[in-house]
Amino acid sequence: MSEEEKELAKPTEEKPAAAKAPKKEKAPAVEDKPFTDFIQQDYLPALQTALDKQGVKDLSLSFAQQKIAIAGLNAAEECWQIIGKFQGGQRQFNLYFPNGDIQSQRAFSCAENGTKTSTLEPFLIDERKITLDLMVFGVVQRLNAQKWLKRN
Repeated sequence: MSEEEKELAKPTEEKPAAAKAPKKEKAPAVEDKPFTDFIQQDYLPALQTALDKQGVKDLSLSFAQQKIAIAGLNAAEECWQIIGKFQGGQRQFNLYFPNGDIQSQRAFSCAENGTKTSTLEPFLIDERKITLDLMVFGVVQRLNAQKWLKRN
């Protein structure tokens, strides 16, 4: 066997794996913030901006923990709500979070001309992961369906 053949016949040594670059840590998603911080710091400003772009001029948004004001629902417990009012308070929508978590149950209601809300609807129930953009889109879409933002 020639020297060259002997060299080729030697068991190959595994070369040490190239030093991997340190993995960049992803910044935590805004949705991972504590519920009240996420709503106040991220969601309300994003919703305000989105509805401003839709032409809503006098939008008032608030975030409170209170009873659900639905006709016939007197014994309801308090839950976190986003309350939006515009057109001089004549149009109101509420987004409910009974468990204080955006990934848990959510509901929506709306009322016009100062009437009491009579229907509580599920909100974004088919979505696996709720994101800031999806929540903003969901409210804009729902208000469009109500014909409160644009006429068809």
